[in-house]
Amino acid sequence: MKKQRESQCTQKTISLLSPLGTIQVRGCENGVHTIQILMDVAPAERSGAAPLSRVVNDSPAETSPELQRGVEWLQAYFNEPQTTGSLPLPAFHHPALQGDTFTSRVLQVLLRDVKFGETVSYKRLAEMAGTPRAAQAVGGAMRRNPVPLLIPCHRVISSSGQSGPYMSGKGDHLKQWLLTHERQGREG
Repeated sequence: MKKQRESQCTQKTISLLSPLGTIQVRGCENGVHTIQILMDVAPAERSGAAPLSRVVNDSPAETSPELQRGVEWLQAYFNEPQTTGSLPLPAFHHPALQGDTFTSRVLQVLLRDVKFGETVSYKRLAEMAGTPRAAQAVGGAMRRNPVPLLIPCHRVISSSGQSGPYMSGKGDHLKQWLLTHERQGREG
């Protein structure tokens, strides 16, 4: 059923360059399906003179307003992070975010209650989602997040204050960069 629902969409992809590398935003007329961070350049290797985020392939006539809204939100996140709280998020159209599943519930609580520049522990997020003994399951929900950055799974850290894994451990340096970016954006 999930595949059938997704296959009825006409999906498009917009790629943008960011401090994290190329980010591919994929979606349809109903909303954003996925965000993929390709990690083709380390944040430290980015040129300071270039804009923080810019679209590298885009066909506005062919993209949906929801997909375009997602890309604009990401551009604002990297260029003027303090403005993202006032920008509308796009609709999400991925099966993991539909219905009343544990993953969907945890991701919605994270999106709604953990604001820009804040962090929350896996344990506390489990409590906030109404399942206080499910801290490990929250980690699984973060791994299944189809739209990282828009739903800020990078803001979830361990109870000890350590950042914890990101992108199955391959993107830990990106998580550190994102947390620092948000702290600086909040101060500035």
